[in-house]
Amino acid sequence: MKRLIAALLLTATPAMAFDISAMSDAEKAAFGDAVREYLMANPEVLVESINVLEERRVASEAENDVALVASNHEAIFQDGHSWVGGNPDGDVTVVEFIDYRCGYCRKFNDQVHDLVESDGNIRLILKEFPILGQDSETSARFAVAAKQLGGDQAYVKAHDELMALRGAPSPEALKSIAAAIGLDGDEVLNTMNTESVSAVLRENRQLAERMAIMGTPTFVIGDTLLRGMPAAGLEASVAAAREAKG
Repeated sequence: MKRLIAALLLTATPAMAFDISAMSDAEKAAFGDAVREYLMANPEVLVESINVLEERRVASEAENDVALVASNHEAIFQDGHSWVGGNPDGDVTVVEFIDYRCGYCRKFNDQVHDLVESDGNIRLILKEFPILGQDSETSARFAVAAKQLGGDQAYVKAHDELMALRGAPSPEALKSIAAAIGLDGDEVLNTMNTESVSAVLRENRQLAERMAIMGTPTFVIGDTLLRGMPAAGLEASVAAAREAKG
């Protein structure tokens, strides 16, 4: 530590500025040795520095995410094509980007719907965001087609069936789901590849790209973007969104 202080004093101006470029090679070497000696003797300083950097990174990302939500507000909350459930006049809106082949989306599907039902004051929006291959794409297309043909009730039933489907979304499996939710299987399969369905998925992908969303589930709860399941839990995140609204 004494060597570090000495090295600093060698280059200190009357205002105590520190300019390493003003050092000679010998002074730079001595300074480097002093820093290394200090850090080896006090490794907790490195941990503290890393923690501060991480806190700043998280704060910066959170600030950027707030701006992303604000600049894409209409596309997130009022796109005109996504399924909207729960309380349409709820005081907090929860938006979830989903992929039917995503293990976490499947795992927490019941939890999301149970919270919406038990809370009674949440507006829930589901956005199809298939990113895990062809089966994801096929499932999302089926869900969107079901909504376009059968409305909101058909969509939510298809959604739950697809979340529970363990095998591949084969034509046979999808026809079975269609029959179970009161739709004609051939009609749904024919609608899946129409431009009206493609347009929905394209808009969702473009929104996700603008918001740098690369995984599922991703949530927007109130004005907060949460990449993955909220660490504090959905209920706590909804409570925080209510508190932020005042």
